[in-house]
Amino acid sequence: MTDGFSVPGPTATGPLAASVARVTELADKLGMSHGEVFDVQKLSEASGVPADVVRALLDGRPAGEPDLQARFLQRFDLLRRTRLKPNGRRYTQQEIADGAGMSRQQAGALINGDRRPTMEHCDAIQRFFKVHAGFLTADDADALDSALRRTEQRLLQGYAGDGDPLERLLQDHGVRGIAWRAAQLPSDKHRDKVTEWLDMLLESVKPGPDTPTEP
Repeated sequence: MTDGFSVPGPTATGPLAASVARVTELADKLGMSHGEVFDVQKLSEASGVPADVVRALLDGRPAGEPDLQARFLQRFDLLRRTRLKPNGRRYTQQEIADGAGMSRQQAGALINGDRRPTMEHCDAIQRFFKVHAGFLTADDADALDSALRRTEQRLLQGYAGDGDPLERLLQDHGVRGIAWRAAQLPSDKHRDKVTEWLDMLLESVKPGPDTPTEP
């Protein structure tokens, strides 16, 4: 723990550990503190995972996993506390109901835990609060991993600066270096993560329709 932030420990496992390692490396290259990129409260708000669970997962400690209903209630409550109206007030049940296309009674039953949500309910609420698909339902580790991958994309843009991030990557490691590192990974699942990461990088630098092309 540093200045109120959780610094990831060495025991995190699986895809989450790989994301932690990549974000840590990018932060180091950008000269950013680990506390800044692994701000537990911000990661909690981005992922929907309770702050104490974020801290445990980053440290590689088991944090338990709530059932779908409990997870939905945790994250719905977090949305209502953190995604506020422009005037700083919470959305009312009626406003949520109107925005999500359901009755006030349905919204109230979901908020109070008196009704189990359907996928349609989750999709409608996620669209209303403008959060990504799966925010209300993803497993804690997957939700945190997704938030860290979005952090990684932002850091990649910062790492690139005014240049091409793919060019910077090739300058630092080269095609052979990247291939060699991928070959050292223990399983196809880990190598797939490398491919996914490179795909995200390529997507982030894909020219838009107004980007001029060389003759």
